[in-house]
This record gives sequence, structure tokens and C-alpha cells, in this order.
Amino acid sequence: MLTLKSTREIQQMHESGKLLAGIHVALRDFVKPGVTTHEIDQFVQKRIEKHGAVAAQIGFEGYEFATCTSVNEEICHGFPSNRVLKEGDIVKVDFCVDLDGAISDSCWTYAVGQISPQHQALMDVTKEAMYKGIEKAQVGNRIGDIGHAIQTYAESYGYGVVRDFIGHGIGPTIHEAPAVPHFGVPGKGLRLKEGMVITIEPMITMGTWKMKMDPNGWTAYTRDGGYCAQYEHSLAITKEGPVLLTSQDKLDPVNL
Repeated sequence: MLTLKSTREIQQMHESGKLLAGIHVALRDFVKPGVTTHEIDQFVQKRIEKHGAVAAQIGFEGYEFATCTSVNEEICHGFPSNRVLKEGDIVKVDFCVDLDGAISDSCWTYAVGQISPQHQALMDVTKEAMYKGIEKAQVGNRIGDIGHAIQTYAESYGYGVVRDFIGHGIGPTIHEAPAVPHFGVPGKGLRLKEGMVITIEPMITMGTWKMKMDPNGWTAYTRDGGYCAQYEHSLAITKEGPVLLTSQDKLDPVNL
């Protein structure tokens, strides 16, 4: 069901988003060669709980972890494990925070040590593609305007845009209407209204956008083994334009 949020509800989600974003800022120094994805998961969960919030992904549709930690060719929903990150990897860390009933959601891609120029370019284009989509999240625009902006930008660099996983509405549950694809036709789709809160979270690949699933039923991989990057913000649609609820700008890292 699609819900429109009040100013008060959006402010509560913004407070949740500040906590989430501060943890992402702290991860900038924590993610390095030799760290396991399980350690990343514990790092995030401890900080969420220390600040009186809940790691909202735990138990969501049976998921068991605070984060999704997806490495290299893993597109999304990677299980935290004893996998040791090595120099040159990239890792997507995606998680949700529930602070007093207000939910926020954001993913960020981290370079592990020194990475190749090709993989740095993938990260840079993916982040910029997200912001291209956010620019179109205006009252009166349509969902297709967001997807078209992302798709045309990413494809201009020869990258693939994943079709199987998309953005979504958020709050009071993690996933709600509307669906927000990262590809599309301008002027098509649901019209954006004041009070909608959505995620924009493109997954961009170096090769084909087509995927294959792990037997665990959760983790998706690129079919050709090409690396994938992802960035995600939660944002509110307002008369003044899109308001980022998970911005990392001017935030201090959240520590224990």
C-alpha cells in the first residue's frame, strides 16, 4: 500500500536516517583488507542497538542478519560470513534502521584498500547515477523519469542496469509501494506526490545486467562475473524538491 507521510513522520524518518548515515561514515575507516563481512555486520548491529534503535532487516521475510554485505560480483543480499576482504575488493553494505518506529534504508559501496581504476570508475558512475535519479524525484514527475535518468547515464558509460531489484516506498514497513525501477521511459509510471518517501538504489554492473541466484535463495550474482556497485538513499518528495533522509554530509561517525 502506498502511504503519504506527514511532516512529523518525515522528520522522525530523518532522525532514523541520521543514525544510519553516521554508521556508514564510521564504516569508511572500518572496511579494510583483513576484515570479514561478519565483522562488518557486527560493527553495524552494535552501533544501531547502542543508540536505542533496531536493526530492521533481522527477521524481515526470514532474513537473519543486520546487513547485506555483497562483495564484487554479488549484486545484493550477500550474507555476512567469515569471508575475509582482500585488497582490491569492493563491498556493498546495505541495512535498515528502525528508530522508534521510523525506518530508514541506505546502501553504500566501499573500496577495500587500493582498487583498480576500472572499479573506481564503476563506483563513481553508480553514485552519480543515483543522484541523477534523485534530481528527478520532484512533485509532478513520474516514476519513469527517475529510472530513465539513471539508465541513460549508466548506459552511456557502457554499464548494465540491474532490472531484477529496484527501489521502493518505505515506512512504516521496509518495503511498500511504489516500485521504483532504475530504468524506464520518461513521462511514464506513477506520478510523484508530496509526502511520498522512497528509496533510489541503482545496482550497476560492468557487464551484463542479468543475474543468477545463489542456492541460499537470497544472494544474487552477475551472470558473467562482472563487478557490481550500488548506492542507495531514502528520500522524501516535498514541494521544495527531494529531501535526503540518509545524507552523510556533515555527519560525524557513529561509534560505541
